[in-house]
Amino acid sequence: MSTIERSALLGRSFLARVWAFRLLPGQTVALAALGLILIGTLMLLLPVSTNPGVELGFLDAMFTATSAVCVTGLIVMDTPHDFSTFGQLVILLLIQIGGLGYALMATLILLILGHRIGLRDRMMLTETLSTIDMEGSIRYVKMVAIITFSLEGIGTLLLTVIYAQEMPMGSALYTGLFHAVSAFNNAGFSLFSNSFENYNTHIPLNLIITTLVILGSIGFLVFEDLVDNMTGRRFRFLTHTKLVVITTAILIVTGTLGIAILEWNNTATFHSLNAGERVIASYFQAVSRTAGFTSLQLNEMQDATLYFLLLLMAIGGSPSSMAGGIKTTTIAIVCLTIWAVLRRKSDVEIFHRRIPQDLTIRSLCLALIALAMITTITLVLTFTEHQRFLGLMFEVTSALGIVGMSLGDGAHHSLSASLTDFGKIMIVISMLLGRFGPLMIGLFAVKTIVHTRYRLPQSRIVIG
Repeated sequence: MSTIERSALLGRSFLARVWAFRLLPGQTVALAALGLILIGTLMLLLPVSTNPGVELGFLDAMFTATSAVCVTGLIVMDTPHDFSTFGQLVILLLIQIGGLGYALMATLILLILGHRIGLRDRMMLTETLSTIDMEGSIRYVKMVAIITFSLEGIGTLLLTVIYAQEMPMGSALYTGLFHAVSAFNNAGFSLFSNSFENYNTHIPLNLIITTLVILGSIGFLVFEDLVDNMTGRRFRFLTHTKLVVITTAILIVTGTLGIAILEWNNTATFHSLNAGERVIASYFQAVSRTAGFTSLQLNEMQDATLYFLLLLMAIGGSPSSMAGGIKTTTIAIVCLTIWAVLRRKSDVEIFHRRIPQDLTIRSLCLALIALAMITTITLVLTFTEHQRFLGLMFEVTSALGIVGMSLGDGAHHSLSASLTDFGKIMIVISMLLGRFGPLMIGLFAVKTIVHTRYRLPQSRIVIG
């Protein structure tokens, strides 16, 4: 074989290997998100995106774009004052695309253009949306789009009515749209520098924002199950739906009572509020554990309250929702597993159903991985940054849980604004891990379990 023939054969072999290489659906989604963040960063760097006299560096622009795409809400720039209307619209667009998901938006475009959705696209869509299976994924996408834009539209109208009482109609409509999209996507971005602190006694606005946050964090699988039961496709609610609703309710009630009890005598936060207003403010913060909005000054809260909020942020919302965190179902299965062990039962049971063992193992692994990431990143930042430990741990948990609450830097920014460039990069990585970590590390990859024809001998180890 001549040198030329050998080179041609090697070239064809290399091209064949490249052609055979395929990214996993989760990897495709993560890379698309990184591309979206890059585009958003470049758009925010345009002079038209910032107000006159505002200097925006590449790192701060990338931080803002990442926070928007990951629907986190941590900010290193004051959104209403530093960004122009164009820059705010860029952020809003990144929130909407990041919340709905790259795969969902791409599929909607293909459906509008009349293209056929292939098996690989369905796999990517299924993984991105955390659906149970691929059956009916296109119907699921249509339902997600209808619910999302309908609820955001209703929220916009209701908020516009409220804001119209204190600003021109055009500004009220824009402000209502921004906060409705941000609330439903659990993004935490606000057109008010102090979030909703000036509205902590405004009951209608509090109820509208919290309702949007809850609906955005409960998961579209719950909506799908509700629709199926209403249309006769199913005649009983799924175990998943029951577990999500009950766990969410427990977290909201427990969070409201916990914050109210811990802060009740704190004159720095509750000094001007009566009993009913204190309960409303506590409820707002308990619900906002997934969104990042604030109606109280977090810097003035007691350490016990902040740590309690930190735990709520770490749990987060539900699967297939806009929210992040360990997820309500994960923590519920972990608690049920512990309860089963304490009762010396071999099966984990709920609602007269048995939880598969692989789900209990995966839930425990996810919880431990989340705890390990919070601990490791906090340890690194404690070494590199001159900030108090609780503030850094709160910031890291907020980033990994894609929440957005922060103890702040003393101004109208998150604590991240006062970190070094290395610290900001670590928070950016935390936000990416919180949003796309499960996809990138393959915990939810579409793979077939490998069954071996043999099992090693069992050996008992003493624990406890």
